[in-house]
This record gives sequence, C-alpha cells and structure tokens, in this order.
Amino acid sequence: MTNFSQKFYRNFYLKTNGFIPTKPLNQDVFPGDFFQIRNGEMIPLGNIYREGIIDKDDAEFGYGIQLNPASWDFNDGVSKPYSGRESEHNSLGEDFEFSKQVLAFDSPGSFMFKGNNPESVKILNWNDLGASLIIKLTQVFYSFREVYVVTECATTSDWTLAIASSEKGELEIAANSENYGLTDIFGHSDAKTIQSKDIEYYHREDKRKPSFFRAKKLVIQNERLDQFANQMITEREFKHDWASQFFDYNFEFEPINYQTPISPNTQACLLDMLKANELNPNTALLYFRWEDANLDDVEKFFISYGE
Repeated sequence: MTNFSQKFYRNFYLKTNGFIPTKPLNQDVFPGDFFQIRNGEMIPLGNIYREGIIDKDDAEFGYGIQLNPASWDFNDGVSKPYSGRESEHNSLGEDFEFSKQVLAFDSPGSFMFKGNNPESVKILNWNDLGASLIIKLTQVFYSFREVYVVTECATTSDWTLAIASSEKGELEIAANSENYGLTDIFGHSDAKTIQSKDIEYYHREDKRKPSFFRAKKLVIQNERLDQFANQMITEREFKHDWASQFFDYNFEFEPINYQTPISPNTQACLLDMLKANELNPNTALLYFRWEDANLDDVEKFFISYGE
C-alpha cells in the first residue's frame, strides 16, 4: 500500500500531534530504537539501551501516558451513504437484527482510521541524554551522519484502518450486537465485512502493539550550514575567473547571482569536505544537533530511487 497510504501518514502526523506510523505499518518500535530511512523504508539499526550506548541506570521512562482519544479517530475522503438497522432470518427461522453501514471512498488513498484508548511510553530525560548521544552515535560507537532516535512510542487497545485504491472504493460492514443502534460500527470488535470494493488495505489490530512513534533526528548545526553556504557562494563567484586563467579556451558565461539553498544534500556535502580529524569527539557538538522528526521525514517514506 506504499503509494496509497501517503495521505494517511500525513494526516496521522498532523492529527495526533507528531506521532508517525511505522513503515511498514504494524511493526514494533520502542523508545531508544534508532533507524534510518532508505529508499522509502524504515531501516531499524538498534536500540541505545540494548546496545549499551546509554547505561541502564540512566534510563527514565514515563509509562501509560494518556493521549487525547479524539485525535485518534479521523478520516479523509470518506462518506457514509448508508447506516441503519436491518433484520434477517436465521437457520431456525427466527428473526434477528443487525447494524449495517456502507463507507464510500472518493479517491485513491482516501482512508478511515479509528484507534481506541491511546497511550504512550516516553523517554523522560532526553535533554540529559541528547549531547552524549551525539558524540556516541557520530564518533564513539558509530559514525552516523544521519539517524533517527525514537523518543516515544504509542499504543492503542485496538485500531482499525481502511485505505481505498480508487475513487470507487467501498466497504460494507455489519455488526449483530444490539448495543450499537445506528452508531458508527467501524472498528468494533464484532464488525464483519459483508463486501468490499477497491480497498487496498483493511486491517484491525486488537493488541497494544507499539506501531506509532515520535523521534528526534540528527541534523547539522545552523551556524555551520550558514558558513558552508557563504563559502559555496564565494567559491562560485570566483570560479569563472579561475577557469578563464586556467583553461586555454574562450568560455562564455554570465555572472551567477542567487542564494544557495540549504538542502539535505548540502548538509552531507559539508561533512564530506571537512578536513581529516576535524570532526572528532571534542568537536561533534559544534556540527550536530537534534531536531524533532516532522512532515519532511514522513515524506521520505514515499521517496523511492528504483531498483
């Protein structure tokens, strides 16, 4: 469901105040897990506590932190053309009633999500660990230039998600419990699928699996980026003068007059151009800082560079 789930991932981040579903969905993720995003995939690499990067005695967690349940029930592009009570005969000739609902999806990627009783487990002393982690992850234990660390994971008592693959997506569900009346039965434990049409993904999880997270990402200090950008602009200004004197050829060119954007690729170039031993445990904090994972990082789940 890679292409069809993009709208869901974006909305999830915005509606739940910064939580992100794992990719692929429904895998386990715990506070302290560190990972990279490569070719649209979330690549787990380890856990700062399990690997001994952070001592067990320095671990402080908040457990069962209650989250706003209203933020975990949302949809995009879904209507309910029918919702009501119906009756049928069973094998004994007796009448029984059931609730029935039809959900219509208006475009590819339209979705409905419902999670109940959300709560989280969170690293409480991140501010005490952040600086040490930069040094350990970039110089001591590993030599990361980009990495994410999970600071909080969320679970629900159960969640249900349906994603359409076309503008004709339709899901017809029913529940035989008499307690629901005409209320929404999507996501209820005894709801059954009568029929579906053009539904790319439909799943109900009834366990408290930690499949949603918040994370910090390693980025380069703004001051170093500014210095590098200015250096690039200066180099480009004098490049043509140098080329005219160095090559025995009459190149024609016009002056360049624009600001160099600070992109992720530019950040990588900065570290590649550092002199030998310039980046070390004593200088790592001058070059790196932590930043909250955001929508730009969610978009990386949907960037593929081919085979």
